[in-house]
Formats: sequence, C-alpha cells, structure tokens
Amino acid sequence: MITLLWIIAATLAVSALSFSGAIALFLKEEILRKIIQPLVAFSAGALLGGAFLHLLPEAVEVMGASTWLWLFVILGFSAFFLIEQFIHWHHCHRMPSEHKHPVTYLVLISDGIHNFLDGLAVGSAFLISPSLGLATTVAVAMHEIPQELGDFGIMVHGGWKKSKALLFNFASGLTMVLGGVLVWFFARDINMAFVLPFAAGNFIYIAASDLIPEIKHSDNVCKNGIHFFSFVLGLALMYLLGIME
Repeated sequence: MITLLWIIAATLAVSALSFSGAIALFLKEEILRKIIQPLVAFSAGALLGGAFLHLLPEAVEVMGASTWLWLFVILGFSAFFLIEQFIHWHHCHRMPSEHKHPVTYLVLISDGIHNFLDGLAVGSAFLISPSLGLATTVAVAMHEIPQELGDFGIMVHGGWKKSKALLFNFASGLTMVLGGVLVWFFARDINMAFVLPFAAGNFIYIAASDLIPEIKHSDNVCKNGIHFFSFVLGLALMYLLGIME
C-alpha cells in the first residue's frame, strides 16, 4: 500500500506540471523561445540518463541480460514510432505562431497516450525501489515542463480559452496516474519488470527522435554550446541521482 501511495503522489505531481503551461501567458514569445530550447536539451539528457543509468541497469539486475530484455527495449522504442506514424504527431516544442493549423484535440490525445506510458514507467520503477521510482519521476518531469509549455501554447493559438486549455491539459496529464495505478494493480498477479526496458525504449526514442533533432541544427556556435551544456546537465543530474541511490 505504501508503494501505491508513492506511485499516486509521484504521478499526480508530474500531472500537475501541466499547469506550468500558464507560464507562457506571462512571457513574450522571444523570451519563451530562448527558454524552451535549453529546456529541451536538458530534458533530452535527463531522459537518456534515466534510460541508461537507471532503468536499464535495474532491468538487467531483475531480468538478466537476456534477449527478451533487449526486445522489450526495441518494443518500447517502436511503440512511440508507431504512435507518431499513425497519429501523425510528435513532441513538438515550437512556438504557437509556428503552427499554421493547430491540432488541439490531436495534441491532447497523443499527450494522453504518452502520459499513460510514463505512468507505466514510474509505477514499475517504484515497484522495484523508491529510489528508482524517484529517479524515473525526475526524468519524466524534466521533459514535461517544455512539453506542457508547447502544448498549452498550441491550444491557446488554436482558439481555446486559457482556462479550458489548462483544464484539458491537466485532464490529459491524469492518464499518467491511471498508468501508474494499473501497473501496481497487475503487479499482484504479473511480473511487471518488463515495463522497465520498455520504458527505457520510450525514453531513448523521445530523446533521440524528437528532442535532439529540434536543437541540433542551429548555426549559432554560442547557442549550440548552451544546448550541449544543458544536455550534459541533464545527464549529470541523473548520474548524481544514481550516486544518491
């Protein structure tokens, strides 16, 4: 029961980050653009660090370095690729004005699926240990902030009232709680360790396919340096969490 409380508290906390999108109301787009890109780089480092320094080592310890483990990593990677192929959406962190045809409901549906899978990751991590659960929660949270800024901006740009955008964004975030609780519920009858490598595959895909491509094409040396430094900081954060474990 204590594990369930940890799962609910962690997933609710990350879901509440959906309200961080309101920050976009108080910042000019030029300032927001400067903030989002380093945050995207930081979250890419945090996700890769979470995958390679936390989830995969624990998965190897629990499951052994078997072919099945790496198949679940590939399956987790492919799942997000499948979502993007059929829903035609990805973790975009562009400014609202750069979206000529905002697809607000599509963003919510896709974000809800993504949050549900994050909930599976957080829940399965807490089933192994509180420290792994917290590390996984931090990795997810670091990505949610720039993501929610982008989502909120897209919905407002698409004609939604600010209050409606915040409410629906939070409702989409609550699917993470559902994912975490379902993992705990099924863990009584099923060994849910396979979710760890699956989640690692999710994290690797998001970082490598969606986040890094958005920050690697700048011709500004100074900006590229800031992005790389932010990326390394994300990795360093997850490494320090590993040492604390």
